[in-house]
Amino acid sequence: MVATVTEVYLNPHQARRRAPTQYEDLLGDSIERAYGAGITELAALVAHLNRTGPGCPYNNGVWTEENYQEEIARLAA
Repeated sequence: MVATVTEVYLNPHQARRRAPTQYEDLLGDSIERAYGAGITELAALVAHLNRTGPGCPYNNGVWTEENYQEEIARLAA
């Protein structure tokens, strides 16, 4: 008899309480594109979001370093 061993892995969605909203998907996609383009500094990331969207859900759609950090903290809670 051959025993099989199942790899243990972290399913990134196992702690998720709900499916992401369209806004969350768009924000994540935009952040991933920024990282893929080599953008790693906060100021450059905020500038990228202001160019490509999605817009900030408050502050008339304009991202700042401060409201980006607040929004990411809110989404992570």
